[in-house]
Amino acid sequence: MIPGIWLVGIAGSASAAPCIPGGYGTGPDAFVVIGATAPTPAVGQRYLFLDGRRGGTDDPGAPVRCVDGVATYRDADGQVRRWTRMATRETDSSFASAATRLTGQLIEPAGPADPRRPLVVLVHGSERTMAVAAIYGHMLAAQGISVFAYSKRGTGGSEGEYTQNFELLADDAAAALNHARRLAAGRFGRAGFFGGSQGGWVAPLAATRTPVDFVAVGFGLVVSPIEEDRAQLLDEARDAQLNAGAVAQVEHLSRVTAQLMRTHFAQGFEELEQVRRAIGDAPWAKRIKGEYSGDMLRMRDEDLRRIGRARFDNLEIIWDYDAEAVLRSLKAPLLWVLAQDDREAPIDATRVVLARLRAEGRPVDAYLFPQTDHGMVEYRTNADGSRTATRITDGYLKLLGDWIKGRVRGRYGQGMVLGGAH
Repeated sequence: MIPGIWLVGIAGSASAAPCIPGGYGTGPDAFVVIGATAPTPAVGQRYLFLDGRRGGTDDPGAPVRCVDGVATYRDADGQVRRWTRMATRETDSSFASAATRLTGQLIEPAGPADPRRPLVVLVHGSERTMAVAAIYGHMLAAQGISVFAYSKRGTGGSEGEYTQNFELLADDAAAALNHARRLAAGRFGRAGFFGGSQGGWVAPLAATRTPVDFVAVGFGLVVSPIEEDRAQLLDEARDAQLNAGAVAQVEHLSRVTAQLMRTHFAQGFEELEQVRRAIGDAPWAKRIKGEYSGDMLRMRDEDLRRIGRARFDNLEIIWDYDAEAVLRSLKAPLLWVLAQDDREAPIDATRVVLARLRAEGRPVDAYLFPQTDHGMVEYRTNADGSRTATRITDGYLKLLGDWIKGRVRGRYGQGMVLGGAH
């Protein structure tokens, strides 16, 4: 396929609402990213500022509107700014990985070629959809970074079957970076990966399959998927203030469901039935979740035997994946950013591993943002204990951009450097 290339965002050009997704502003510190249609309950198009404010352009009180190619922004002092789209060079293309055609888009800041500009490939999390012009891509491009975003196999315009097999996904990411290097030849310097969430398992593994200058990870884990489930269960037990006996039962539940996962539902049914009988009608058994253990606990034995593997083990996940071993094989600098209150990916074990790697002298930069949950989002706690995300925490997006550019300096919101800086 011959790549399609065009320049987008020339000042004065008109477009019908909605606005074309991209960065709108005057420079790397004065812009807003306008995305696709905002998810409910937000209305209008998604917007995202560098400081993490986000929402829908038609939300009541939204600080920005975007109509006919112009973003109108009212700042905290009441000053009104009218921003046009920042010009970008966007190249649609496709590439092959494991005999599968995948599609993607290279987004580059417009202007003269800059052989020092970083090039980053965005590596997927576990989501089934990710537009090639994802809002994260334009957020980094507006900070002066070239970005290649691709549709995961089995999603968007990419062929193949959706999977969460880290080995195959790492091959895809490595192929994406090799392809992006060819597309941007002569127009970049440093090149590497950024992965969020599940991408924290995939991006470092991909970096062992093609030369890279950096790997950045946000809200990912350096433990196996089985250990992630256990950590979530124990976090929930602590939040529910369960007694020692109940916590021991939660631990036992984790060990038994791990056996089912490791054996791909060949062993562990009898043991889980014993756990069910031991727990009985304990109130916490109706609420405990983890990644999968809570659902298994509440399924009838006959149903779990009949459909358990199709329900829980149908995506080729490597349940005992050794994430620490992969990090030990890396030579490139690594950025790892943690959300302190992450319920989906509890950080305690990951923090210990990162500290151990740093103590050994490996090039690991680790940051922790307090009062944030998965996705680096700040939140409010509801009466029932659930959380509602409000915004991406201030400092995270700028830290990500600056670190990729090799220009980290000063403080980034409430972010804390763990163990000092390399």
